[in-house]
Amino acid sequence: MTSKSFDNPYDGDIDLRHGRNCSCATCSSDTQARSSATDDSPRFASSDEALSHMVESAVVRSVFGHNDISRRSFAKLLGGGTLAAALGSVFPIEAAKAAIAESIGKPEKSSLAVGFVPITCATPIIMAKPLGFYEKYGLDVDVIKTAGWAVARDKSLNKEYDAAHMLTPMPLAITMGAGSVAEPYLMPAVENINGQAIVLHVDHADKNDDPSKWKGFKFGVPFEYSMHNFLLRYYVAEFGLDPDVDIQIRVVPPPEMVANLKAGNLDGYLSPDPFNQRAVWEKVGFIHKLTKEIWDGHPCCAFACSAEFAETLPNTYGNLLKALIDATQYASPAENRQEIAEAIAPKNYLNQPVPVISQVLTGRYADGLGNIKDIPDRIDFDPFPWHSMGVWILTQMKRWGYIEGDVDYKGVAEQVYNAADCASIMKSLGLEPPTKTYMSYDIMGKTFDPSAPEEYVKSFAIGKS
Repeated sequence: MTSKSFDNPYDGDIDLRHGRNCSCATCSSDTQARSSATDDSPRFASSDEALSHMVESAVVRSVFGHNDISRRSFAKLLGGGTLAAALGSVFPIEAAKAAIAESIGKPEKSSLAVGFVPITCATPIIMAKPLGFYEKYGLDVDVIKTAGWAVARDKSLNKEYDAAHMLTPMPLAITMGAGSVAEPYLMPAVENINGQAIVLHVDHADKNDDPSKWKGFKFGVPFEYSMHNFLLRYYVAEFGLDPDVDIQIRVVPPPEMVANLKAGNLDGYLSPDPFNQRAVWEKVGFIHKLTKEIWDGHPCCAFACSAEFAETLPNTYGNLLKALIDATQYASPAENRQEIAEAIAPKNYLNQPVPVISQVLTGRYADGLGNIKDIPDRIDFDPFPWHSMGVWILTQMKRWGYIEGDVDYKGVAEQVYNAADCASIMKSLGLEPPTKTYMSYDIMGKTFDPSAPEEYVKSFAIGKS
């Protein structure tokens, strides 16, 4: 449809028949009047406004038998406002707009199964159920508690889950066929940033200040393809320990972390909360370091789905993404955190004492060493999936031998981390997405430049690559 078709159908001085490049006198004068605009200038402030204009134009054209001369004459005779009121009295224009808008955005499938692992990183996915965010966008979502990420991955690949709470490295790994069959996956939103910690058994308080003394320790991480694994490896390597030689790293489902620490099966773990705080609550462990102290603003968990789901059910995908980004932005302000802690604490969600969750979400917490800390961004919520985050994760997968050979870091990150969809939804919610998708990071004093990933991989003294 040509640009002028969207102009005001109640204006008798505008000819709706002509396109932008028409050379007639009317269009020429119209172009002159709009000389300050470029061909790429948006005609409308939003898609809703564009739809409104389209419906009104179609109705007016139909009434006048698509005879634009008659429409213009009548509009000049009555005036635009009177014409609009007259048509509105005999045709339910507003109802038509609403019906069309609903049909365009209506989910193709409203009943969905979304898996989650019971940790505070899953806050947006969980809270969207009791706080009504799914319902707000026409969805009936069954949020299903899942024991760990191997199960979440397999149920997603088997289509038992429509979408899932995943660790940010997982969609990259699944897409590349690392650890599973290869299937294109999308990660259009990050759930949380920061929010993890390194916990040590209380018996190791004397080694708190010197990680180089951790040689021989047994550590738990929740999954191989996790920020927990990669951050733990990065951290101990900076203290001269080879994570594949000098310590043992075991995959332990998050709900089993505290029990294994208590039983002596682990000396420590790098885990998602609330199990770091739960170790303090149980007086079996202490918080050595928050992961935000390793890399402030690092991603952890995310919303992910197959590319097939997004392509075959675009409205469902869009509404689900909108619900989760809306929930994520609601979770960010400090004043909402206590309400959220109470909403996600019940047995069918986290099954944890509210005070434990509150300490994580509010950032006022006991560290297990006799100190009360006040760190409001211990965990935070920011949905934007930076491509540079994906590139960093891929460098660590390459560094530690999880992927081999030539890696198209930028290509894979941009294929999987769907920043465009996230930005579009953010704008529709009145949020301001970043204007770029790459940035550099400072991680333990070392700068990561996403434009030189292979050089970054080779810059480490410890690693397999």
